[in-house]
Amino acid sequence: MQPTNSDYSVLVSSPWGTMAILGSSDAIERILFPDELKDEITKHPNALLRKAAEQLSEYFAGTRRTFSLPLASSGTAFQQRVWNGVAHVPYGATTTYQGLATEIGHPRASRAVGQALGRNPLPIIVPCHRVLSRNGVGGFSGGLDVKRGLLELESAR
Repeated sequence: MQPTNSDYSVLVSSPWGTMAILGSSDAIERILFPDELKDEITKHPNALLRKAAEQLSEYFAGTRRTFSLPLASSGTAFQQRVWNGVAHVPYGATTTYQGLATEIGHPRASRAVGQALGRNPLPIIVPCHRVLSRNGVGGFSGGLDVKRGLLELESAR
């Protein structure tokens, strides 16, 4: 997990427990799954983070398919390319690590794509759960049960 210097945070309920959204007054910077929450998540929410929590709640309820939020994530140029590529995988669709690697112009970098996705600071909003391995579900920073649940949520709509 990457450290964060976010000024604000808000908690949001998910089917897997309480999650946190962290950011500034300008952008969403990080989403934390329940097992990543620490006691120090006591910062105050702002209007942007409340909007993000509302959109995430709508997504979990099945009434939202896309997010309209300003995002800020730090990463290498390659990671940014991977995160931008996965952001274009539509709701309810999936691709493979190999397919995403090819899509971003690095057809032999499927393992590096998987590593970049594992460092995605904005899971769900930047939908890394939509990337599967050739032989199964693959990995996910929130855990495989959460990944399967997100895929089921999207396929049920």
